[in-house]
Amino acid sequence: MKYRHRISLLMTTAVSVMPCMSAMAATTTDQPATRHHSAKPTSAAHAAARPATASTAKPAAAPRRKKTDVNFTGEAETINVTTGTHATNRKARESSSPVSVISAATLRHSGMMNVADALTRTYASINVVAMGADSAALTSSIQMRGLGPNEVLVLVDGKRRHNTANITADAGPQFGSTGADLNTIPASAIDHIEVLEDGAAAMYGSDAIAGVVNIITKKQAHAIHTSVQTGANAYNGDGWQYKVDADGGVKWGNDGYLHLSGEVYHTDHMVVGARDHRLIGSWPTNATTTGYYTGLVPNAMNVPADSNKIMSTPEETRESLAIDFGKTLTEGVNFYGLITYMHRHGEAYENYRTPAIAPTMYPAGFSPLETSEENDYAATLGLKGDNFFGFDWDLSTTYGADGNKIGNKNTANTGMLASTCSTDPTSSYYSTDGCGWSPNTTRAETYRMAQWTNNLDFRRQFNIAHTVPMTLAFGGEHRLETYQIKAGTPPSYELGGTQGYAGLGPNSAGNWSRDIWAAYIDGDFHPLKHWDLDFAGRFEHYTDVGNTENGKVSTRYDVTSKIALRGTISTGFRAPTLAEQHYSAMNVDPTGASGLLPVSSTAARVLGASALKPERSVSASGGIVVEPVKNFHVEADVYQINLRDRIVGGGTVKGESAIEAIEAMGYSLPLNSITPDNVSAYYMTNGASTRTQGLDIKADYMIRFHNAGNLNLSMALDLNRTRLHHNGTDTNGNPLLNAQNIAYITTAYPRSKIILNALYTVGKWDFNVRQTRYGETTSMLTYYDWTDKTLPCPSGGSLAYSNSCFAQFKNTPRWLTDIEVGYRFNSNWHLAIGANNIFNVRPRRVQQINNSRGAQIYDQFSLQVPITGGYYYGRINANF
Repeated sequence: MKYRHRISLLMTTAVSVMPCMSAMAATTTDQPATRHHSAKPTSAAHAAARPATASTAKPAAAPRRKKTDVNFTGEAETINVTTGTHATNRKARESSSPVSVISAATLRHSGMMNVADALTRTYASINVVAMGADSAALTSSIQMRGLGPNEVLVLVDGKRRHNTANITADAGPQFGSTGADLNTIPASAIDHIEVLEDGAAAMYGSDAIAGVVNIITKKQAHAIHTSVQTGANAYNGDGWQYKVDADGGVKWGNDGYLHLSGEVYHTDHMVVGARDHRLIGSWPTNATTTGYYTGLVPNAMNVPADSNKIMSTPEETRESLAIDFGKTLTEGVNFYGLITYMHRHGEAYENYRTPAIAPTMYPAGFSPLETSEENDYAATLGLKGDNFFGFDWDLSTTYGADGNKIGNKNTANTGMLASTCSTDPTSSYYSTDGCGWSPNTTRAETYRMAQWTNNLDFRRQFNIAHTVPMTLAFGGEHRLETYQIKAGTPPSYELGGTQGYAGLGPNSAGNWSRDIWAAYIDGDFHPLKHWDLDFAGRFEHYTDVGNTENGKVSTRYDVTSKIALRGTISTGFRAPTLAEQHYSAMNVDPTGASGLLPVSSTAARVLGASALKPERSVSASGGIVVEPVKNFHVEADVYQINLRDRIVGGGTVKGESAIEAIEAMGYSLPLNSITPDNVSAYYMTNGASTRTQGLDIKADYMIRFHNAGNLNLSMALDLNRTRLHHNGTDTNGNPLLNAQNIAYITTAYPRSKIILNALYTVGKWDFNVRQTRYGETTSMLTYYDWTDKTLPCPSGGSLAYSNSCFAQFKNTPRWLTDIEVGYRFNSNWHLAIGANNIFNVRPRRVQQINNSRGAQIYDQFSLQVPITGGYYYGRINANF
């Protein structure tokens, strides 16, 4: 059956692209393919991210170029970059700090439809978790250089991007994160992405600890580009995807441009497939069988053992739009702006509920779906000029917000169906919406995160004593951040809440805000012709967490035209987000529950919580840039990041203490169907100090065979290790992090990642082969239901569901192989067919005693290979 599914999917993919091939063939000519190069040193993409002269704001007047994009890794590094420097006309390889440029063509050759996935596939220092839990499955957050999503700053055209409102509320490597979601920006709007692999809080402020991702959008005033891609997981027979995108530019008068980009994306569920312990009918001696069905419930129905679909990817439909524009108002003054909008609908499976849970509503059992209705939007407007007392200047305002309505579908509130349910408001079992019935769809909660940022920047180049060239930059920023939580409908949280995902009650709702004021100064000096020296400092005031001062010193010395040395030392910080300070959550599964308590709550204080304070870091890096032979470039940088007061999930308690803390928040639990030892409560805390050390090596080599084509070889390596240096204690003297929490922030990230890529182009053909090796990850897994419940944990209590005894699990290294073959019919049409993970490599399976209910066969929190396996696709590109 699997092979039939595989053949069917491959045939369908082929059939979907074949109708276009005849049309393309009909228009084929003998003319050579032409492409438009969108990233010259004076490109408008560069201009939008810095104060500009009048000449840089006239992309409409520029002649059409012959190349559509940067196809080769080495070619991308010749783009002038704006990230990590205030200097002008500086290419990535000339930077004092390591900066990488990922072109739109490189992202496209990844075969991935989402920006975050494409970056992960093509960039060694960026990874994502195997599978997000609950609402986190509906948002894509990247991790960089071993640190979390909150330690990565995302910019768009040099402007700070707002974060997602959808917090990762479940324990794991991304716990508490609300990082910027890269997938809210249409991929068709991206010209290239600049990644700064260095701490940069002294330049950009909070969050820039692991690095900075700067998305540069397209600003051409001509041409239309369209793309259609479809594919699926051929080995599973599901996970079907498609994406349709387009972008194009037009002139705005004689000295302006308007560039529009849009995208429609959809993916079906991809279900890994597993045998649920509750439905098998047999189990090991002394297993915890609470909630089991087959073999335990009299006259049980014959329910398929693979009914639990919790380990899966969500179904998602997304529409996104970007409008980029700019125009010269008067000589020396330019107007520019960017507007983005994204709507997303997502549905993620929760654990299967047996027929015994809600027999009157679901006699055959049911699989709740957690739903997300999300609207994300941002707008930037700005003026910039080139002669304010000799200074370039840039005045801008950016407003961005993300609103997310989380709901439940195909669910039930079993407390409303129970005989104890009451319509008496004085009863502990009171139900606002009545008893004897339950809605099957509810709204669990609504989040909204907004950010309004205003910037004024100045820059001037001059010589000190007519001898030392210098670039002086300074400026100020004001940022208003707001966060809102709305309670769900009463059935979502009353009487234990809805199955799958319990909603938030009025005790968790609220509105919070803060103001941030900042000022910075940056001086870039050239004391000697081949020596660059950069000093930067920044002061910020937060109305809720106080002041912070940060500095950065970078230097580079070009020993020869082929060898350069560089190094940086900097301090940084990350202010706790409003979500980290105020969010709370409840999650109820078939045999347990977990509750995240807000730090400021009485329940959390009883467990030992204290107010959050900013994370602080000291980073150092040093490297070498060499070109040993023509067209062969190598960069190697070592780095160390000391991060103290790291905000993590800690103070975890289980059993009766957890139940009491959750009930203190105003929530009740379905105690008749859960195992008390499988109930946990936890909160966010400045619980750790870590040291991350690593090595980044990047190399590319272009081989030109003249009439026989070109071969571009590239290699990227990230070696990474994070160690815990300090484990904090709560006010009761207990360690905040247990072994599992420690593993989440130290060893869930791969120890190494290597990407080897070969792109060969000859005539109308192009071939891309990519080999990626993910290094080992190590997790500390909980002992679940098939663990012998009579076995003790050496530190006390039972081994099953223990909060102090865990099983060490190693995800051994894995190689993934990706292949893409493309053919250009003429200057307009291009067809590509590819396979990512062509050999269907999956993560290592966990032991059954560490497999919750048998449904989670992989370590979902590992940032190693994806759970999805092999993916086959076809893509058509058209340029006009």
